[in-house]
Amino acid sequence: MINFRSRRFLSGSAPFIPGAAAILLAIAIIIAPEASFKASLTGLTLWWTLVFPALLPFLILSEMLSASGFVHGIGVLLEPLMKRCFRLPGTGGWTLVLGLTAGFPAAAGGVMQLHKQGDITDKEAGRLAAIVHYASPVTLLIVVGTAFLHSPAAGYALLAIHWLSGIAAGILSACFNGSRKISSPIPLPQALPQVPQESDSSLTGSRPRSKKASLPRRIHQAAADARSRDGRGFGKVLGESVSSAVQSLMIIGGYMIMFAVVVSIVTRLLPWLPNLVTASMLEIHLGARSMTSAAAGLEGFLIGGLLGPALLSAGLAWSGICAQLQALTVLKAANVRFLPFTAVRLLHGLFAFAFTLLLWTPLLHIQSAVLPVLAGSPPAVQLQDIGTSLRIWTLAPQILGLQTLLVMLLLLLSAAVKLFTSSRRPSG
Repeated sequence: MINFRSRRFLSGSAPFIPGAAAILLAIAIIIAPEASFKASLTGLTLWWTLVFPALLPFLILSEMLSASGFVHGIGVLLEPLMKRCFRLPGTGGWTLVLGLTAGFPAAAGGVMQLHKQGDITDKEAGRLAAIVHYASPVTLLIVVGTAFLHSPAAGYALLAIHWLSGIAAGILSACFNGSRKISSPIPLPQALPQVPQESDSSLTGSRPRSKKASLPRRIHQAAADARSRDGRGFGKVLGESVSSAVQSLMIIGGYMIMFAVVVSIVTRLLPWLPNLVTASMLEIHLGARSMTSAAAGLEGFLIGGLLGPALLSAGLAWSGICAQLQALTVLKAANVRFLPFTAVRLLHGLFAFAFTLLLWTPLLHIQSAVLPVLAGSPPAVQLQDIGTSLRIWTLAPQILGLQTLLVMLLLLLSAAVKLFTSSRRPSG
């Protein structure tokens, strides 16, 4: 009875919580306007100089690739990996690549695009969004590695651990929450086999023909079906992709500015709480800067042993409540729930913490000759210098090359999963 009353009270008061929080935030800003202005300016600077120019081309590209059917073609190749390891439709394979190379805003937009086209259900959209939620390589390589730690090698070590721990968290979460029955966006082939089976076996039915179709034909058919369902011309796709990308980035900027103010307010109200804890829990960029601000480069950061890098890696994997709310805002139409999404983020953080303790030292000793990006950067780079749009866009070819390499690696892994499952089928 008590649980019922408490649940009823919480459900009844839930609509008033955002309003009360907004009022309290406004009061705190009025009490300390100068500090709030400085905090909002910090969030605006991070968004305008780093996030906006780094993510805009990838967001536009993801929209256009999804509308052109390229996503679905790649999904055919990644279908064994997505189904066997993550228990999700193969179409979501491109969003995994997008999350690894462009970050969570682009990945959330790709997941929402697949949901709009009817390729994934609400539940699959929530699970896929949690699995493909990664920090942008620009954040890890440029902001954290070069600007904060003055070490490109440290940025690459963080990036490798970030990817490995995220994939491990996705596979583990699929074991607990994934369903072996994958939904199909086109249910017609399930009803067609009844007719050809009653006819003469020499006749070519729709079911045998789909099974015997070559891989290139299946890729072409998936892309053609996606284009026909979209139905937009190139000009309209380009215009709407730019508009959607800019709108998504405006939402991201608003969240970053607001949470920068929240971090400042919480730090003033709770001075006994370390600033790095508050910033890391709420916003990924501010949290990374707080964790590394006391360190004079990589040597100062490693004075306390592996605990500092492990906490930084865990904070980057957690990504902050701000980043999680950004992704959930984009996925609002898919009815993605907050708690399951956050649980995967927490699992990602735990894996990142453990992997950093195990792999940080070996990865850090990789020679700079094997680092394709930022290998020749000067050791001391200020955030204002690397945050310019020109600096970010000069890295676009390297990021695209990294994305191509990841696609190839995922395709090889998908082929290995396919061969492994095929070899086990006769003996089973």
